[in-house]
Amino acid sequence: MGAKNKVIAGDYVGGNIMTTLGMTAIGISFGKNLYLDKRTVEGYEVVTDEHRKSAASGVARGLIGGALLGPVGLLAGGLSAKNKGVYTLAINFKDGKKSLIEVDDKIYKNIVKNCF
Repeated sequence: MGAKNKVIAGDYVGGNIMTTLGMTAIGISFGKNLYLDKRTVEGYEVVTDEHRKSAASGVARGLIGGALLGPVGLLAGGLSAKNKGVYTLAINFKDGKKSLIEVDDKIYKNIVKNCF
């Protein structure tokens, strides 16, 4: 299961986090977004970073490995599944508000880039 890409605690709880045209934002209400960049974010801290194996990737790689190399290929293919990063970040906004968010690799990297 992948990241929620949501605000999980604090201000803006329940808000969806999305990336469009290189900008990451929290959907606050219909048509209103709070962009996560150096203009709005005072700082952020990585609370946890998990790397989970993709089940679909593991099954597909295991089947291919098994077909090509038998039982050893099945095991090797299953163990070579892609890792999916899930990050929990504590965000401190310049207006004093705080949020705890859970995001995937793509959004995490975009936040880091835009807050640099």
